[in-house]
Amino acid sequence: MKPPSAKTFAEVVGFQAPSVAPSETHGTTVLALRFDKGVILLADRRATMGNLIMYEHAEKILPLDDATVVAVSGAYARSLEISRYLRHAFKYYERLNLVEISSEGKLMEISKALQGNLPAVADGVGLFLPIAAAYDHKTDRFGVYFFDAAGARFQSADYACAGSGSERIRGVFEYLIRSKGPWATRSLDEVLQDGLMMLDIAADMDSATGGFRKILPSVFVLTKGGVEELSEKKLKDTVQKVLA
Repeated sequence: MKPPSAKTFAEVVGFQAPSVAPSETHGTTVLALRFDKGVILLADRRATMGNLIMYEHAEKILPLDDATVVAVSGAYARSLEISRYLRHAFKYYERLNLVEISSEGKLMEISKALQGNLPAVADGVGLFLPIAAAYDHKTDRFGVYFFDAAGARFQSADYACAGSGSERIRGVFEYLIRSKGPWATRSLDEVLQDGLMMLDIAADMDSATGGFRKILPSVFVLTKGGVEELSEKKLKDTVQKVLA
């Protein structure tokens, strides 16, 4: 213990250390792609804290109900907390009003949750950015959406992506549209293979994105019949094609 009058070197020279927010466990690259019968969502499973790999089995794709799915990037713990809140909020609305909340209402709830998270973001913690896939029973249409930290919602015709690795592959989406046609006109098998290829590229170019040479990524499919996780066998077969 130093005497009360003693000063550190930093105090003598007047150096002020920058304020640093507590480190958080983060999620990284997530994708949502249309195909001819719905939307497929893919995510790596790595969670990092600074330069440390904290966890290699993170679940970043979270169904909110049978017609709405979100994939999250950013502060992992905060994103899970808010996604669970939204899931219960949808159920509560349905039980209270005896009618399912509309697709527009669900998207507005996601925006409101992001707006409510702004104080934590201003403190330097809790920033996360989701992408969402939704099926509207009334209009019989699928939608792919992305958001900013303030809750503003943007709709993409065919695809959305988020996370640190997404910046490395944004141009690939448009290239594939121009070379192979719109995502929404292609089969699940074709879109799945291209989605895995982009996830693999992101992992090669972004250290915070986990690859799938050891651990399979998360892949969910949203169709008119609901949400289901892609079978492990089908995923393994397609992964082998991509890695070959």
